[in-house]
Amino acid sequence: MSDLQRSFAKAKLAGLPFNPPLPPGTLLEEDEDERELIPEASPDDDSSSASSASSASSTASTGTIRPSPSKHLFVRPKGIEPGRNRTLDPLPWSDFFSQELYLERFTPNAKLTHHVYLTPPGPKGPLFVTHHGAGSSGLSFAVCASEIRKALPEAGVLSLDARGHGETTYQRLRHGTREPLEAEDLKADWVLDLSLEVLSEDMATVARLTQAKLGWAELPGLILVGHSLGGAVVVDVAKEGKLGNAVLGIAVLDVVEGSAIDALASMETYLSSRPTTFPSISAGIEWHTRTRTIRNPLSARVSVPSLLCPTPTTISPSAPPLARSFSPTTTPILSSSSSTPPPDEPLTTPFPVTSPPQTSRRTWTWRTNLANTSPFWHSWFRALSAKFLTAKGGKLLLLAGTDRLDKELMIGQMQGKYQLQVFPDAGHFIQEDLPAKTAGVLVDFWRRNEGGVLVLPRKVGEGAVVGGLKKGEGGEQKKVGH
Repeated sequence: MSDLQRSFAKAKLAGLPFNPPLPPGTLLEEDEDERELIPEASPDDDSSSASSASSASSTASTGTIRPSPSKHLFVRPKGIEPGRNRTLDPLPWSDFFSQELYLERFTPNAKLTHHVYLTPPGPKGPLFVTHHGAGSSGLSFAVCASEIRKALPEAGVLSLDARGHGETTYQRLRHGTREPLEAEDLKADWVLDLSLEVLSEDMATVARLTQAKLGWAELPGLILVGHSLGGAVVVDVAKEGKLGNAVLGIAVLDVVEGSAIDALASMETYLSSRPTTFPSISAGIEWHTRTRTIRNPLSARVSVPSLLCPTPTTISPSAPPLARSFSPTTTPILSSSSSTPPPDEPLTTPFPVTSPPQTSRRTWTWRTNLANTSPFWHSWFRALSAKFLTAKGGKLLLLAGTDRLDKELMIGQMQGKYQLQVFPDAGHFIQEDLPAKTAGVLVDFWRRNEGGVLVLPRKVGEGAVVGGLKKGEGGEQKKVGH
């Protein structure tokens, strides 16, 4: 720059008003109005992986972006905390299902009101009937159900709350009558029957009651889908033929007999370490996402609220000294490499013991007391592998890792007795962590088994991949017995 140019520039700048620099992190008023909202997560989004991908993308593009001081490109918007770019507000079930049903039935000793979420199938579409794991609810499949409908619009999804879970209720009656038992007649040591036989009978009954409620002449083709405990239930329904020839196939999500029974040893430790209360439903959602129990925030926002209910009584200073309340500001974030998971609650998390609150502010606790289900734990999974391999209809096993396979299932897989799909990026709650991928596999599984023909993968050496082939792509075909 010449002396003449330099003198001209100084003269121009001298005539401009002086604007002191803004403090770090300050946004201009017009910039606040121009801030874009951060989009919601995709159905299969994992917060940690999404954040990493975003960081990598930003780093790769810095060479082509010319920062402008007036746009504050690298200033974090107000209200967004580091690593917390999504709301934790609950989502309603109606965003994922078209209706809910309350189906009543009576036994000699009780009145049951089965609660289900339903999106009916089209005239020729299948019905995916889902059963959640212990401690969960029918909304565990909410996002997955929505993704099934996207992949197969004529499909229907029926997702039930098991007895003792969600909004399904059980009222004890005087034997042979419809009169409720009086409070003095209720035994304190009574435990709700959650045996495998009872749960599988409930599932079959719910399907029949739904058929009657909607006036179907017959049940549509059914794909029974069960997660963890629910996997054992759908296997028992198919093995015992409780829904007859309507069952086209069964899909079992992340449960294997051997590893499930081994994991039961750590279940009591897990239950004694997780928080017993939460200050809000959003805090419960945050606990599930921060501990990576559920890795998809979208799934957690719809499924977690149904797991909690208001604490029956106000917690006072006289509460047991080991009462644990989750504090969103003090609970450590855990990595995915945590300890070996129990079958339905995958993380054993050490939480600091906090003093019970001394106010009357409402708190939230677990709707289902998992400790009370302990008498049934081993019976749920006993002989599961053999029953799965010999059940009628097509068979699909979705796992979060091949290390969960036991010897019996490994042999069966090599013999082509079932379809195996592995999602190594998912946690125990596969259908919640990766709902779109899970839905895609389920829809493809129905297409392979529609009409009672199971298409098996090519034999080793013929270029097969785990998970089988579509019809018309080759492979051995076998008629499926019903």
